[in-house]
Amino acid sequence: MMVRLRRQQQQRKGRTQQICLIQQIKTSQGPPAGVPTTLVPPQDTTMKSEAMKCLVAILRSMGDWMNKQLRIPDPASPIVESEKNDNDGGNELPQTDNNGDESSEASDSHSELSNGISEAASLEQRRAYKMELQEGISLFNRKPKKGIEFLVKASKVGESPEEIAAFLKSASGLNKTMIGDYLGEREDLSLKVMHAYVDSFEFQGMEFDEAIRAFLQGFRLPGEAQKIDRIMEKFAERYCKCNPKAFSSADTAYVLAYSVIMLNTDAHNPMVKNKMSPEDFIRNNRGIDDGKDLPEEFMRSLYERIWKKEIKMKEDEFDPQQQQSTSSNKILGLDNILNIVVRKRGSSMETSDDLIKHMQEQFKEKARMSESVFYPATDVVVLKFMVEVCWAPMLAAFSVPLDQSDDEIVISQCLEGFRSAIHVTAAMSMKTQRDAFITSLAKFTSLHSAADIRQKNVEAIKAILLIADEDGNYLQEAWEHILTCVSRFENLHLVGEGAPPDATFFALQQPDLDKSKQAKSSILPVLKKKAPNAASASKRGSYDSAGVGGKASGVDQMNNEVTSLLEQVGIAEMNRVFVRSQKLNSEGIIDFVKALCKVSMEELQSASDPRVFSLTKIVEIAHYNMNRIRLVWSSIWHVLSDFFVTIGCSENLSIAIFAMDSLRQLSMKFLEREELANYNFQNEFMKPFVVVMRKSRAVEIRELIIRCVSQMVLARVNHVKSGWKSMFMVFATASYDDHKNIVLLAFEIIEKILREYFPYITETESTTFNDCVNCLIAFTNSRFNKDISLNAIGFLRFCAAKLAEGDIGSSRLKDNPTSNSNPPSPHLASDGKQEGAVLADKDDHIHFWFPLLAGLSELTFDLRPEIRKSALQVLFDTLRNHGHLFSLPLWEKVFDSVLFPIFDYVRHAIDPSGSSPQGQSVENDPAELDQDAWLYETCTLALQLVVDLFVRFYSTVNPLLKKVLSLLTSFIKRPHQSLAGIGIAAFVRLMSSAGSMFVDEKWLEVVLSLKEAATETLPDFTYISSGAYLQNVPTENGGSSEQREDESQPLENDNEESARSRNLYFAIGDAKCRAAVQLLLIQAVMEVYNMYRAQLSAQNTVILFEALHAVATHAHKINSDNDLRSKLQELGSMTQMQDPPLLRLENESYQLCLTILQNIFLDSAPNHGSTEVVESHLIGLCKEVLQVYLTTARPAQLSSGTQPLGHWLIPVGSSKRRELAARAPLVVATLQAISGLGDSSFEKNLGQFFPLLAGLISCEHGSSKVQVALSDMFSTWVGPLVLQSC
Repeated sequence: MMVRLRRQQQQRKGRTQQICLIQQIKTSQGPPAGVPTTLVPPQDTTMKSEAMKCLVAILRSMGDWMNKQLRIPDPASPIVESEKNDNDGGNELPQTDNNGDESSEASDSHSELSNGISEAASLEQRRAYKMELQEGISLFNRKPKKGIEFLVKASKVGESPEEIAAFLKSASGLNKTMIGDYLGEREDLSLKVMHAYVDSFEFQGMEFDEAIRAFLQGFRLPGEAQKIDRIMEKFAERYCKCNPKAFSSADTAYVLAYSVIMLNTDAHNPMVKNKMSPEDFIRNNRGIDDGKDLPEEFMRSLYERIWKKEIKMKEDEFDPQQQQSTSSNKILGLDNILNIVVRKRGSSMETSDDLIKHMQEQFKEKARMSESVFYPATDVVVLKFMVEVCWAPMLAAFSVPLDQSDDEIVISQCLEGFRSAIHVTAAMSMKTQRDAFITSLAKFTSLHSAADIRQKNVEAIKAILLIADEDGNYLQEAWEHILTCVSRFENLHLVGEGAPPDATFFALQQPDLDKSKQAKSSILPVLKKKAPNAASASKRGSYDSAGVGGKASGVDQMNNEVTSLLEQVGIAEMNRVFVRSQKLNSEGIIDFVKALCKVSMEELQSASDPRVFSLTKIVEIAHYNMNRIRLVWSSIWHVLSDFFVTIGCSENLSIAIFAMDSLRQLSMKFLEREELANYNFQNEFMKPFVVVMRKSRAVEIRELIIRCVSQMVLARVNHVKSGWKSMFMVFATASYDDHKNIVLLAFEIIEKILREYFPYITETESTTFNDCVNCLIAFTNSRFNKDISLNAIGFLRFCAAKLAEGDIGSSRLKDNPTSNSNPPSPHLASDGKQEGAVLADKDDHIHFWFPLLAGLSELTFDLRPEIRKSALQVLFDTLRNHGHLFSLPLWEKVFDSVLFPIFDYVRHAIDPSGSSPQGQSVENDPAELDQDAWLYETCTLALQLVVDLFVRFYSTVNPLLKKVLSLLTSFIKRPHQSLAGIGIAAFVRLMSSAGSMFVDEKWLEVVLSLKEAATETLPDFTYISSGAYLQNVPTENGGSSEQREDESQPLENDNEESARSRNLYFAIGDAKCRAAVQLLLIQAVMEVYNMYRAQLSAQNTVILFEALHAVATHAHKINSDNDLRSKLQELGSMTQMQDPPLLRLENESYQLCLTILQNIFLDSAPNHGSTEVVESHLIGLCKEVLQVYLTTARPAQLSSGTQPLGHWLIPVGSSKRRELAARAPLVVATLQAISGLGDSSFEKNLGQFFPLLAGLISCEHGSSKVQVALSDMFSTWVGPLVLQSC
């Protein structure tokens, strides 16, 4: 029973406290209307006043207790600034000095004396040296900068940054905190020392956390966030330089370093209750690797190593209490910085029913243990619960008296209550409650209804400004209400001074919209004339309905009294809001910028009175906050970048110009900051120029952007690093512009940049070379002026020369940027080789060549002959002049990716027939004319240049012979006479130039490619011989004519006839083309064989013979097909072919085969193993030729015996006799070849030849030369053998 009574007492006590607070609120509001009260009016007023004071005191007490628990500094304290600077040290790790045993005796060598000095004197000097060194170290531990100056002046440390860095790294006795502070300074010497200090570490092969451990052993990170930023920025660069494949960029290492520090603090500091899980760590770092996630295995491994082993230094003599304070401050600071990348994980202060129940159980449990014990609150969540219960009555308690009363004391108490309530709700992240208080207070300013402004409204304005100054870090989205009040105040201030509105300066101007219709709805509408009654709707306006773009309601009724009231605040107090933005923390400034952009957008959206007040303030606050750490500034700029893009694309030309000029000013200021290698800040900063350049439809804006970029280059070229990427993207976009002036202006600037500032383009960011090349390639496609295209091609030649010289990434011309950097006139560039060049086939140079060479390669398809010719010349001049720098792998890529693709169009897109059907003229077809021009000019020249290039660098590229032969063969195999002729000519050119350098293996590749070409180009008469052209052809609608007898017969017959004619014409054209190609190929083979007969081995020559013999056999097969010949004769008007159709091809093929075998037989040694094989081929060929001749000469009637032997069966002048005459030279050569076999071979094979020879005696001939050759053979060889046998 007693326990139950105690519990009830405790519960009643808690309820009593809550009831007391609510009762105070009710008392301050007074009794409800109609409720009787026993108090007289003075008593009632006093009671309300006291209750209000009590309520404000409670809120103030809540705020003070919350400040203590959350370590929020008191804004009224005069030492806030110094404490804030100290708290910024939270961006470091809990580290202590490393009092190692290393001795500074290494520097004692500076005091070594000659042998002539006594030992005592030497000892005294060494003692004095150490005393002076200790004095310098002591001074350094108090004031690092003066300490370094003292040590350098006393010759204890060298003057170079490297020597100072080595001293800081190795000397004992130095305060680690002071070392960190000195390294973080932004003075020139300190910055160089820091760079040298970081560069002294070798992180090759080290895990990321191990590198941080090693790096942070020698000093403590400084307390100022900007100092930490500079050090960690350099660390990230050094780590990526030592491990180039670890991350995609230094930005990733930079963000991850902060995240690792935060994880270390989270994992090993006992003050952190809710520990970060691996999933939290991975989620917080998503997208940091250039928009992609780091591997999950890597992140988990990194998490586990940090969790198991804390990153810390050896402990020094820190007071434990001081260490605990420092650690807590570090947590807050690190949390601030990390939250710029990823917003805080779930707040520990969120309302939770489970948490409330848990706390209630704790209170009940403690109440059971003891009676009448006071339990002080330690968890700030308790305060949040209290505010959630009573915030609405509080709001009413402050709002009603403030609205109804004019008493200064009451107004002061209400405003104080608003300030305290906003402070508590903002710091506790109670969004709904915070916004309710701020919105109500903003309404009480009456800035939306100028005629109603009284003294209490001015006090409300002052309270708003004070809240912005004191609680800006916690306002978040509520900044919009405060900045809206500031905007309205400025508008009223201008009206009071009689200044004209902004709209008068932004007169409506219609930009050039490319003759396209404007959209009816726009984010930023163009200015319109104000309606006559726009500002006289009502005397008292609504806060929510009153925008910031036009006049506030009642502006016309402003009198001198209102103006004098507003002067109590002053425009300077308003500007203080923006000046103080640089004091906001990392999260606060981002919220401030977002809100300001939103307010500015509302100002500019006004259809009647657009204003640029907030737009100008955006420029100011960007300037004020530009020196923040890069991680914070990147987040700020992400917001501002989208804003400037939206404004820059406005249809209101004046506003867009104003925005772009503002962006130019910020860019000029930002480019004053030095950017280290491998960072991308400048590129990100200048991206709005690129986006607006692409999206804006106003010519004036695009021209302005080009001029802005030009000014930045001229004024800040020394500082431009990654910004070159965006600049070249702007110029590349301009190259495709529809207005000629834009293109000319952009190229004029590009020309100046390349002539005067080329060394700066690739000084630290060698990848910008590709951006420059891509920009020039874009200008080569200019359709306005071919001179621009030609000059751009000339500058590509210049870029190639610089790349070959090894100037990419070189900084040797930094002191004299214009010396030897001006390119020659693009049309007069030298073709000579570059002297003194270094090899350019390193891994970091290979990818530089391909954008340049591939761009030139694509230009060979340009429709303009001048451009094609110039591009082709520059491409091959570049390869010819700098090819000696290339390795075989690089050459292989050049041939595969640059040179061979030039001919893809030829090999796949040109009409295989090589001509047009009968009756269809192409004289007026522009596409056909362009194709022919490209074919006979560019293609022919390009193929010759490829061959010449291969021959020039044959010693390096000889393994690529097979690929080159494949290219030439692909030309020859195409059933297009012109293409085949080009390919055969190039083949002969290659053989004549490089054949002397071929070894037997290379000749094997040559003869095999010739064999392939000969086989693939055999004429095909199958379509004609099969009679397919006489059959019904399917119509376009499907089915044959026989299946569509019920339809219109005349139309059907016409379609069939047309289809048959097309197919027949194609088949005849293809066969004729292949025959012509084979004749050209045989002639080329003969020419090559005659040149290099001595170098060809017997085996390779036999392969060549087999290829030619296949051609001859196929031709004979066609010629002996009487049915085919009859059909061809019937189609004589269409075919225009001789009879037999392939007689010349057959004769020349057999003739060349005979010549090759004779030469092999004559050139081979008597006992050579291949002689028998060659002799066998030769005998078989001779028999085949004689048999073909006899078959042709002996008519079919001869076997019947019905005709007298003395009668000539083949009429004189007939086609048969002409055919025999054409075959006679081959028969004569065959008889001579048989006679040249030699005595033994002739005698051995005479039995095989004798029947054929006898047949030659009895048959008719078309030429007497056969009979003469036959007579010579019998008299010279056969007769003696016969007589000898007798």
